[in-house]
Amino acid sequence: MHEVTSLSANWYHLNRYDFDLRLADGSWQRQTREAYDRGNGATILLYNRARRSVVLTRQFRLPAFLNGMTDGQMIEAPAGLLDDDSPGDAIRREVAEETGYRVGDVEPVFDIFMSPGSVTERLHFFMAEYDPSDRPTNGGGAEGENENIEVLEIGFDSALAMVASGEIRDAKTILLLYHMRLRGVL
Repeated sequence: MHEVTSLSANWYHLNRYDFDLRLADGSWQRQTREAYDRGNGATILLYNRARRSVVLTRQFRLPAFLNGMTDGQMIEAPAGLLDDDSPGDAIRREVAEETGYRVGDVEPVFDIFMSPGSVTERLHFFMAEYDPSDRPTNGGGAEGENENIEVLEIGFDSALAMVASGEIRDAKTILLLYHMRLRGVL
């Protein structure tokens, strides 16, 4: 790494990196790239076998609105940043904040880079069964974060149909729904 220049540190960090990259022929080339560092995160698909349902959220997403989504409302699996927690602890916290449900055991699915061309975030994916009676709060997001999250309980087949119709357009949610389908969980 030759030089790192901070371009923005308002919410997260946008940096420009000047570095040398070894090419396939063995030669070196100086390159400049920008990367957005927002920290690592976790996401989860809550499901209930008896009801054949999943719990998703709906909330306004400015980038989706700016890129042509008329109302900016995205249907998504609960997710959030790790902060200083382990991925499992972080997703349990996020589930409680966003949906109001308490979950104990969370099953790791995989961890991947969602947009490695521009964002450093590594996202940890989980699944967990939820019990409709274990919801001490209504969720809706962390107080003071202005999240305004709506909690949705949707039949699994309906959720898959919403992917096909374009109603669900969030990559992490689609990956989790298809993973659950491939594994035959519901």
